Amino acid sequence: MTHRPATALPDLTTLTLGVEEEYLLLDPGTGESMPVADRVLDGLSGAAREQSRQEFRHSMVEMVTPVSADLTELREHLVALRTAVADAAEAAGARLVAVGATPVHEPHRTVPDKPRYHAMSRRFGPVAHDPAVCGCHVHVGVPDRELAVQVCNHLRPWLPVVQAITANSPLHDGRDTGHASWRSMQLERWPSIGPTPHFESAADYDATVEDLIRAGIMLDAAMVYWYARPSVAYPTVEVRVGDVCPTVDDTVLVAGLVRALVATVADDVRDGVLAPRIRDCLVSAAHWRAGHDGLDGDLIDLRSGRARPAWDLVDDLFAAVAPALVRHGDLRYVLDQLHRVRREGNGAARQRRVLARTECDVRAVLDHLAAQTRPGDA
Repeated sequence: MTHRPATALPDLTTLTLGVEEEYLLLDPGTGESMPVADRVLDGLSGAAREQSRQEFRHSMVEMVTPVSADLTELREHLVALRTAVADAAEAAGARLVAVGATPVHEPHRTVPDKPRYHAMSRRFGPVAHDPAVCGCHVHVGVPDRELAVQVCNHLRPWLPVVQAITANSPLHDGRDTGHASWRSMQLERWPSIGPTPHFESAADYDATVEDLIRAGIMLDAAMVYWYARPSVAYPTVEVRVGDVCPTVDDTVLVAGLVRALVATVADDVRDGVLAPRIRDCLVSAAHWRAGHDGLDGDLIDLRSGRARPAWDLVDDLFAAVAPALVRHGDLRYVLDQLHRVRREGNGAARQRRVLARTECDVRAVLDHLAAQTRPGDA
């Protein structure tokens, strides 16, 4: 294994966590997206209002957890935020649904009246008006930016596995697309979304971003939408590869795995281990396969370049991060939730199971998703 000189780094014994979740607002009868985000946000109060964000669509809302030190606290925040926004959605005549891509139809695709959103619309044209997609972004506290860039390098082989676990958007236009994550396929149309390139340093990262801005690929540094990045706003590594998860426990599972993965690769950086140099085309192929198969087929093992059963790679991921899970007190929870997902499937598999037993009744799938979204209803 290739090494660089060991690096003195800040104490990373316990890493903080935060999660951003995006949700759709759907018509309870038709399943179409409803442009009532402003009414939903206005219906929030207190901490929920402070933790809410306007999104790129009138039919979307985003909720951002406070910084948490452990998974129990994170779960409590997610339960409170989902409950509050689900109540506000119902008061506005809509239904809150945690799903990765628009499942039926989005009649109103104008953007909210913000200069940035209008600039994106002008620059990217019809791509900016694709049906809405919703992600789950996990922030892990990494206070050293040089370290954050190296962590992103080391994450590259594992992020397709995280993507497969979160896959939760098989439907588009009321039909099964054959892809576990249609959101992943839609996002490939954006020029600044995709696998994180390998960077030699934070200076290399910054210079590349500036080149892309000058080339017109991005409006600014906030449009770095790579699957892992040093956050623009926080001292964190932000992993943004996943669909929004159907349940709170799905989200907390992913957050626990991501934190343990960041902690594990940060230790590798500390020990001078170099990130593997993997061809970008192979990384892109691995992400495509994860978006297509989810957990119900094969994934590409980027360490060997070979296709292997998805759950074998999930098991490898768990084994790799188990010491960090123990260190953070997360081992039992993550293990229990992985057993549950192995039994139930990821979000895409659960949706397809409902489709199968209801003779392709999309409304039944949306009923199922709404129940999974609201804590206590699943």
